[in-house]
Amino acid sequence: MPAVSPAKLAERLSQGKPVAAVVLLGTDSYLREMCRGKIIEVCVPEAARDWAVARLSPRESSWDEILQRAETMPMLAPRQVIIVEDAESIEKLGDKSRDEVLDALDKYFDSPAPFTLLVFEAGELDGRQKFSKLLQEKALVVQLTIGNESAAELAVHIAKERGAELDHPAAIMLAEILNGEPARIRIELEKLATYVQGRGRITAADVEALVVAARKNTVWQLAEMLASRKRVAALAFLDNLLREGEQPAGIVGALAWSYRKLIEARDLPAHTSGFEAARQLSMRPDAAEAAVRQAHRVSRKDLLAGLTALAEADSDLKSANPDPRAFMEFLIARLTNSSAPPVSRSV
Repeated sequence: MPAVSPAKLAERLSQGKPVAAVVLLGTDSYLREMCRGKIIEVCVPEAARDWAVARLSPRESSWDEILQRAETMPMLAPRQVIIVEDAESIEKLGDKSRDEVLDALDKYFDSPAPFTLLVFEAGELDGRQKFSKLLQEKALVVQLTIGNESAAELAVHIAKERGAELDHPAAIMLAEILNGEPARIRIELEKLATYVQGRGRITAADVEALVVAARKNTVWQLAEMLASRKRVAALAFLDNLLREGEQPAGIVGALAWSYRKLIEARDLPAHTSGFEAARQLSMRPDAAEAAVRQAHRVSRKDLLAGLTALAEADSDLKSANPDPRAFMEFLIARLTNSSAPPVSRSV
């Protein structure tokens, strides 16, 4: 079966389409918890969850025990959910043990128990392995990742759970500067919900004041150095950020947001007032005025090239595991020299 998003999982479950197993694939803890909760909510009545929901791990229970449990009808419930944690551990078994488990799983999937939904949780699976191929064929695989647009929608949902209303521009801004990572979005929204307590409405200005302002050095100062081709200063600044524990994905996401704002600011007249720029850019007046000034010092072509480089870097970070420092130094070199070659994907 083709992989689906967390949103599509909810849609599939709500339509009552039968599936023998679901694979929650990825490391994002928030999305995993959200999908797990939705599965249980749809499949098992609340009163029956104490005995119709089980969490097992191959590290503690054998695969034979897990499959026996799946084939045993639950008490006092029409359906059960069995969550198998650390499912990828099967790939680390010896050849003989792994083949025996895979044969047992294959036989189970040929005639799955109609009253059981198996949920396999795995951080990562090797697509070349038989286990991964079996799950791709027999189970519904849910990729625990989302794009910025979906992340913005999720941010609005999380804010509602915390009793706050998140403006659409604020949701987009939050998703962009946090690189669309749900766990980080949840953490920042907990702070924002407390920040606007009594008012209940989170605006773009609130996001900028509480989230962007906390990392303004990583956004505007570094973006200014890059746009001004100050490579030595940018590399030194990068070194400080990495020493302070900033992650490459967070830096790239924040820079991409700042470049988008600079591109928007460049479309405004150079003499635009801070208050008018703030209305157009959904930023604080002083920050918006500074963005307009900075944007008109850089060509639109260079800003677009920088945004392209950052988009490619974001994709590389998600699809590979590069050396953080070397990767970011190559990126800085590219952003400070429009004629530099693309960031090496082999770093």
